[in-house]
Amino acid sequence: MSRPGRVLVVSVVVLAGCTTAGPPDPPPSDVASAASTGCPSRLDTGPLPEWADAGFSGDTRVPHVLGARGDIVAVLFGHPLTHGRGDGPANKVLWVARPAPGATDPATSATLVITATRDGTATRVTREVAGGPGPSILDLPAPGCWHLRLDWSGRVDTLDLTYRSAAG
Repeated sequence: MSRPGRVLVVSVVVLAGCTTAGPPDPPPSDVASAASTGCPSRLDTGPLPEWADAGFSGDTRVPHVLGARGDIVAVLFGHPLTHGRGDGPANKVLWVARPAPGATDPATSATLVITATRDGTATRVTREVAGGPGPSILDLPAPGCWHLRLDWSGRVDTLDLTYRSAAG
């Protein structure tokens, strides 16, 4: 390659590395917190599943996490979920169960039992929502990634929720 050709190639390579776009945008805080805790929580901020939007009007875009089996959704009205929350909004979670196949009445009266295990620890707690899936305050004893097993009306689903520290 001739000397002018090498100068042209070097110039193109140097200029290709220069951009005015700046650094990439940081990831959303939920993605960042999930990545830092290793929590595979699948927080969605799009519309709720059609079967879960009864009682809502208008746009149903609200932070929520769908269970692994798709049988329950945690609608996070207290987002972000926070451990050690002082004054302010609580960790409000509305549990909405997909109607059971063949059920004539989608409402259930069985208790929703939540068994939460903190990722990487032996810490396990149980919470109950009387009357089955519905509104609750879900406070857990420490920040981090929590794996939840949800049992109600003979059904089971699982999901992960991330709790941040109130100090952070």
